[in-house]
Parts: sequence; structure tokens; C-alpha cells
Amino acid sequence: MKLSLICLASVLATLNLYSQESISKIDLSIFPKPAKGYKMMVIEVPHSSNTDKKISFYASKFMDTDTCNNYILSGTFEMKDLQGWGYHYYEFKTNGNVISTQMGCGENKTIGRLVNSQAETITYNGKMPTIIYIPENLTVQFKIYSADDEIYTAAEQFKQKG
Repeated sequence: MKLSLICLASVLATLNLYSQESISKIDLSIFPKPAKGYKMMVIEVPHSSNTDKKISFYASKFMDTDTCNNYILSGTFEMKDLQGWGYHYYEFKTNGNVISTQMGCGENKTIGRLVNSQAETITYNGKMPTIIYIPENLTVQFKIYSADDEIYTAAEQFKQKG
């Protein structure tokens, strides 16, 4: 038991070291310190020459829910300018409430899961990290999207007459 705890601590320390080394694209000290009750989250993505990529990120809250309803964390992302630097960052504003569908579940079973906010979708930037300030009890999840090379044309339905 003691040996497994030592191994786990060693792995976590190594992961922390690597995560600190990966955040090197810009000096993060130029960003404001998190306000009381908030923490700074950093999304660091590799450089890519594909300009069709997008990043969607969500504020997430782990909570017990029933198994049949859909849930969403209320709140909005606000983009703010980093004065004097030409960069921006995001702040998630929420009252912590969760909105859900109200279906009657046949069974009274609960599960623990991440409940996400609405996504904020931005252009992929492999040269600079995305900085997000969120309440301390939340986390940030993100997805990277990439479009294929095909371009499609919409069909014209109604044409105005002269």
C-alpha cells in the first residue's frame, strides 16, 4: 500500500513537471492573477499549419445526476482584452445553477458525471495558449475540430422575380 502511494506521488510529480514545461509559448505572468474564488486554466495546443481547425471549450462541474435527463451548467464566457499586450483571455461567469430536462425517470438511480456549460468555439491558435478563468469548483474540457478539404455549395430554392 505504502509503495503504491509512493509510486502514485512520483507519477503525479512527473506529470506536473511536464505540464509546467509545456506552457512555454508566452510568459503567463502577464495575465492577471485569478480573482478570489477563481483559478486560471490554460489550453495549450500544438502548432498546426491547418487553418481550418477550431477549439471548443466548456466549463464543467462534476455532480450526481439521474440517468435519463440532460443537464447543462448555466453561465457564459466573456472575452476580455489583456491591455497593452494585444492578447485576450476568457472569464466564465456563472451562479453555479444547473438546468435540466424534467423527464420522469423510471428508476431512482444516480450517477456521477461532468455537466458542461454551453461551448465557446474559437479559431485554433497553436502559437499561443488560451487562458480561461473559472470558479475554483469547476474545470475546463475542450475539443479540437478540423474540417475536411471539401467545400460544398448550398442549393438555391427561390429566386426573386425582376
